[in-house]
Amino acid sequence: MKEAALLLDSVNEPKDLKNLNFDELKILSSEIRSLLVQTVENNGGHLGSNLGIVELTIALHRVFDSPKDIILWDTGHQTYVHKLITGRREEFSNLRLPEGISGYPSQNESPHDWIENSHASTVLSYAHGLASANSLSDNTRRIIAVIGDGSLTGGMAFEGLNNLGHSGEKVTIILNDNGRSYAPTISRLSESLIRIRSNPTYMRRQHRLEKLAEGIPWVGEILERGISATKAAIREIFEPPAFFEALGITYLGPFDGHDIDEIEQALSNAVEFEGPVVVHVLTQKGRGHAPAEMDSIKHMHDTSGMKSGSYTEAFSETLVKIGESNPNVVAITAAMPDSTGLLSFRERFPDRCFDVGIAEQHAVTAAAGMALGGLRPVVAVYSTFLTRAIDQINLDVGLHELPVIFCIDRAGITGDDGPSHHGLLDISLLSKIPKMKIFAPSSYQELQQMLEDSLEIVDGPVAIRWPKTPAPQVEWEEVGSGTDARRVNKTSGKKDVCILAAGKMLSEAIEASKLLSGIGVTIWDPRILHPLNQEMLEDAKQHKLVVTIEDGYVEGGFGSSVLGYLNKDNSDCRVINLGVPLSFHSHNKPDSLLSSFGLDADGIVKTVQQALSEI
Repeated sequence: MKEAALLLDSVNEPKDLKNLNFDELKILSSEIRSLLVQTVENNGGHLGSNLGIVELTIALHRVFDSPKDIILWDTGHQTYVHKLITGRREEFSNLRLPEGISGYPSQNESPHDWIENSHASTVLSYAHGLASANSLSDNTRRIIAVIGDGSLTGGMAFEGLNNLGHSGEKVTIILNDNGRSYAPTISRLSESLIRIRSNPTYMRRQHRLEKLAEGIPWVGEILERGISATKAAIREIFEPPAFFEALGITYLGPFDGHDIDEIEQALSNAVEFEGPVVVHVLTQKGRGHAPAEMDSIKHMHDTSGMKSGSYTEAFSETLVKIGESNPNVVAITAAMPDSTGLLSFRERFPDRCFDVGIAEQHAVTAAAGMALGGLRPVVAVYSTFLTRAIDQINLDVGLHELPVIFCIDRAGITGDDGPSHHGLLDISLLSKIPKMKIFAPSSYQELQQMLEDSLEIVDGPVAIRWPKTPAPQVEWEEVGSGTDARRVNKTSGKKDVCILAAGKMLSEAIEASKLLSGIGVTIWDPRILHPLNQEMLEDAKQHKLVVTIEDGYVEGGFGSSVLGYLNKDNSDCRVINLGVPLSFHSHNKPDSLLSSFGLDADGIVKTVQQALSEI
């Protein structure tokens, strides 16, 4: 029996939506939700936010003319529906898969994607810049910034709002208010929005009373001052804290984010205003899929979560153990308690776990304040988001030599989320901060040991970086301690090559050594990447060839430091640094990407054999 045709199959570009009536749009919304659930359950990704934005996305593309009108998304993980509507229906089954479409907007995929915006709180600054460019070029295109899923908790969003209000540029800001960021987020702003939505008639009352006020027979300057004072009094009586208006931005709403007709009317009205306008839209994250509606975290954001046997699990269970014995240990997350492994700690010590929202800079400086107050803060953060706060790490923590511990998840090549989520800069940046110590565990047990040892370091900050991939399990005699490196094997006889393999690359180096028959191979697990361990360096320079391997940018990383030291020491050995090439790398499975860079056993073997043949 032939399957019935789907309405979605007839939508190849946004203009196709304009041929559908509202009953058909309801059917289309249901079809989109079914496809979202099916695809994300197969491929992984961000489910809840996309289920909640279906009607809003449809309305946006019916009212505005993309890509002439510029629709910007913050964050970009809520653009799956946008992708379906803008000609990527056929490719959608390959979402986040190798050679498939990205889980975020991508300029390489479509002219409808203006920015790859996966780091939150940036879209209002983009919008301000684009609107300014439009004004200077007399361009008639409209700028629409969709911000939500917690992005308005980030400080940069407020900087953008402030400048938009000051400039008076014509931008339509859609506040997609689903009540959450990554996990439930509470802030004074969200409380203000709740107060606004609790009094939806205040604008009508205000306009009616302002009209009456203007009819009072005052004259001249008294009239002008009187109307202003009356308006201010009216706002005090009927309006909740006028957050947006105080910045010079017109506020409209709140509106039902699942009523396409209502949203379209609101958007059409918004573009008639001069200057920036906020259209406040209420949506339900996970709408239409019971597991996503009921589970506040797992189905709401990225479906990957913390996996058994991962480095994150090792961190999670050790932090709870440490918290039991040390009441000064506190944990901080920037809206990601689940994936960074803090849920168990938060459950056990709710008053010692701080979720600051999508605000990495604040998280770091707050940690500095906690350290100044005698606490031992542990900042749990993805590598890609850590670099948003490098200034605070350098000057607020590093300059004061504060014992803050940075636990950096998703370091190195991460895989499915693509160029914005690979954690490739942390070694290069953190190694330039005085007194910073950087650890890279090579196993589940090493991470546990390093976290324990980090608490003994009180003369400056510590960073522990680990990958998303599974953690090898080893015996405790295969675990180092303190700031010592660990020699994995001992060569007898000739010393041809010394391999210094950082973190997860150790297992590849060990596998490569088994394939290098007839060659004298020494392997070190550096454990601490900065500062360099002297015993390891002294041993390395006794070999003909030194090969460093790291899951980070090769420029300015661990290997570069080794090369610099051995060159300065006038060592006779040849040094080759293996790492990730300096580029923006697409999404793919981590092992596939690392293999393409020569960072697997076969690639290491080829490098060693070629280099030794040239010596």
